[in-house]
Amino acid sequence: MSTPTGSGKSQAEAAKLPAGASRPANRPSTSGQRRPAPAGAARRPATGQRPAARPGQRPARATPRRVRLTVSRVDPFSVFKVSFLLSVAIGIATVVMVGVLWTVLAGMGVFDNLNELLRTLDREGSNFNLMDYIGFGKVLSLSVLIGVIDVILMTAIATLMAFLYNICASLVGGLQLTLTDD
Repeated sequence: MSTPTGSGKSQAEAAKLPAGASRPANRPSTSGQRRPAPAGAARRPATGQRPAARPGQRPARATPRRVRLTVSRVDPFSVFKVSFLLSVAIGIATVVMVGVLWTVLAGMGVFDNLNELLRTLDREGSNFNLMDYIGFGKVLSLSVLIGVIDVILMTAIATLMAFLYNICASLVGGLQLTLTDD
């Protein structure tokens, strides 16, 4: 038979625990005193009542949760990386678009008609050829050059905007968003 010690534990329980350790909170007390339930513990509903929703579960007909967040700072290096990749994609799409557009216009005969119109307007009868100025290679190389310049400019402007946003957000608190889960 075990007798309670001064700390409320039986000698058998005290012998099983290492020195300095205490009995876990979920084990019943041997002294006969009732402990209060933990703060997050669910209570049993009385007969005929619906059980309360568990933490983390939404009730069946709950309205969507609304959360108000503030974007207080934007990392300029992450803006630099994302804007660089997006501007490269836009630059590639622009070069492809110019190439396709030139091919379609050449296939429709627009450049030939323009070349003949310019020859009829020229009364001296010179040997003017429009394709010397707007040939496929020249147009495509010009669009690549413009694409590279746009990549540099868009990346620099986006990174500068991130710095300016951080300065303005420190003054006025940032951009406030309201998010809902539907």
